[in-house]
Amino acid sequence: MKIGNVEFGPYPVFLAPMEDVTDIGFRLLCKRFGAAMVYSEFVAADALVRMVNRSLEKLAVCDDERPVAIQIYGKEPGPVADAARIVVERARPDMLDLNFGCPVKRVAGKGAGAGMLQNIPKMLEITRAVVDAVDIPVTVKTRLGWDESSKVIVDLAERLQDCGIRALTIHGRTRAQMYTGEADWTLIGEVKNNPRMTIPIIGNGDITSPERARECFDCYGVDAVMVGRATFGRPWIFKEIMDVLNPESVSVAHEAVKSGYPVMSADWKIDVLKEQVLTSVRRIDEYRGILHSRRHLAASPVFKGIPNFRETRIAMLRAETVDELFAILERAREAVRQVTD
Repeated sequence: MKIGNVEFGPYPVFLAPMEDVTDIGFRLLCKRFGAAMVYSEFVAADALVRMVNRSLEKLAVCDDERPVAIQIYGKEPGPVADAARIVVERARPDMLDLNFGCPVKRVAGKGAGAGMLQNIPKMLEITRAVVDAVDIPVTVKTRLGWDESSKVIVDLAERLQDCGIRALTIHGRTRAQMYTGEADWTLIGEVKNNPRMTIPIIGNGDITSPERARECFDCYGVDAVMVGRATFGRPWIFKEIMDVLNPESVSVAHEAVKSGYPVMSADWKIDVLKEQVLTSVRRIDEYRGILHSRRHLAASPVFKGIPNFRETRIAMLRAETVDELFAILERAREAVRQVTD
């Protein structure tokens, strides 16, 4: 599979763009574990045009995470195209992705993100403007439609392709569903099997295991799959998936973290989470690095089964220094050992 000039190996698995989740530290760790491409947190076009520092900081990328895509969103062609130029000038990512899928009220409710599914002509106008504005591949991420009665993705995919995008990611839910219910991949498969579609189709939604990733490749014929919420506290999911999809590939798990424990053991996974914290702190700063990381720790499946974990989870979410957070993790490590022994 190829997007622009970027070649991907067999069965590529991408890290989805997620606000306050896919900071550079987390992206680097997922890349080490086998993510074929990683995406930034989404960035508001209006904020980039106004040169808001917090948004400009999200454009930081490094060569170790390439290929990398930066995702932006907005609701007017001019500002979004201007923001796209800023992204290319400052970060030179491998791809620029347009967010037409975010369902949260503060985005979709104002007409951006998935809100664009209620204004398809404006969506297409923005897409054409951005394609014309930059010299790197432009891709789109969207949903099946606004609600159950308006699943427009099959026709919309062709129209987006006609605008000049180089790949399309489809989340198998409507905006009305938010993140509830099961993702419906049947329409994703219909888009992929449409003979008029020539660009790569990336499927997204409920990829939570290697078996599900394999099923989606085999049953729906997608060119790549994208993993989102299942990565929370589990960056090693990319190793798990690639060990099944492409077992001939060389595992880099032993190089991803410095740990004296067996790869994929509970102790090793806790060391991975500690490395995630340190990487984010080094790349951002202590306060924000911890802010990005602690939600992963609190959600990590490695701590499943610990008695009275609620109190530990709250402590993780309140920790403000690396020393404080690591002390909590070491206590949690002992609790995990007691459960698994």
